[in-house]
This record gives sequence, structure tokens and C-alpha cells, in this order.
Amino acid sequence: MKEFSVPMALCDFIPVILFAAAAVILMRDLYNKMSKGAFALFAAGAIDIICAGSLKALYKLLYALGLCDFEPLNAMFFPLQSIGFLLAGVGILAMLIWRQTSKKAPEKASGKALSLTAAAAVPLFKGTMIFVSLMVVGLGLISTVLSILSAKLKKAWVMIFFIVGFVCSLSMGYLSTRDFAQASMNWIAEGVNVAGQGSFLIGALLLHKFGLEQLKLKTGECA
Repeated sequence: MKEFSVPMALCDFIPVILFAAAAVILMRDLYNKMSKGAFALFAAGAIDIICAGSLKALYKLLYALGLCDFEPLNAMFFPLQSIGFLLAGVGILAMLIWRQTSKKAPEKASGKALSLTAAAAVPLFKGTMIFVSLMVVGLGLISTVLSILSAKLKKAWVMIFFIVGFVCSLSMGYLSTRDFAQASMNWIAEGVNVAGQGSFLIGALLLHKFGLEQLKLKTGECA
């Protein structure tokens, strides 16, 4: 039995809203600096993260109301969020490194379906560390690039907010390995997540205030 309450579930929407607001501000300010490919990656990643957080909060709300235990919403959170952070990180890094990006069509995997006997013998692998690693890499890229942009705006102190957000997100990765069936762990995670996303939003607002949209990069502006 999971100790979810309606107030807890509603609080879970707060960091999602904070991140969404920060993402919109950054997308507006960075649009003229990104190629179409880089912006698509960043936007797709941000949307993935927002969807992952929203679905997880919805899962908690449905559970707290006693309507249903919609397990797929809970199970998809970590993979969707981790991939989202990686995409957003790669997209914002591409803005600094390449003016134009190109996409390669993914190769289609081929192979024969496993028989029922072989499938039954395949060991269970949750892949938690893989998704944690993707999330850390993506967050690291986003925080690093935004810190570099803070320095370019001669407001290096703003990077403190992105560092705090990164540390809080790392803490969330650690907390995800704990027993979230307990209400106490959920409230701790809620506080850490709100602090991290709030810090990220403050950093984005400050960059916007100090002229991120007008900032000219050495690689040139992209239409």
C-alpha cells in the first residue's frame, strides 16, 4: 500500500509547472541562436520531461483518490524523463558547438522473435542506472551550457542557480532508489524537486532579464 495523499499528488505538479515555465523562457530566448535541428532536440526533450512529470503526478493523484493504480504512468516516468533530459542537453550543447545540425535516419534493428521458452529464461533487468546516467548527462549538459551563457552575459553568479538545480536533481536520482511507498520519502522528494526546479526557473528568469535573447554567440545567429 502506497502512502499517497491528494495534497502530495497536487504538490507533485508544482515542479512540473516550474520547469515548464523555465523551459518556455529558454526556448523563446534561445530560438534565434539554434539551428532547426538543435531547437527541435531541445524542445522535444523539454516536452518529454514535462509529460513525464505530469503523468507521474497524475498517477499519484489517481492513486490518492482511490480511483485506480495506473501502473504504466508510474513505470514510464523514469525512461521518458531521462531521455528527455538527454535530448534537451544535446540540443542546447549543439547550439554552442555547431551552427547547423543534421539528422541521420535511425537504423532499423532486425532479428527473429524469441520463442516463449527463450523469453521465459531472459533475466529481468530494470535498467535503473542506465536511465539515471542519461538523466545526469542531460542535466549536466544543460547546466553547463547555461552556466557558460551566464558568463558570456557577464553575470557568472547566475550559474549558482543552475548548479543548485543540478545538485537537487542528482539528489532526486538518489532518492529514486529509496522506498517511495512511504509518505515521508515522497515529501522529502517533493521538497528537493520543488527547490531544484524553482532554482532552475530563477536562473532562466535572470538570464532573460539580463538579455539572453539579444546575446550574440561566436557561432553566429540562426534564423
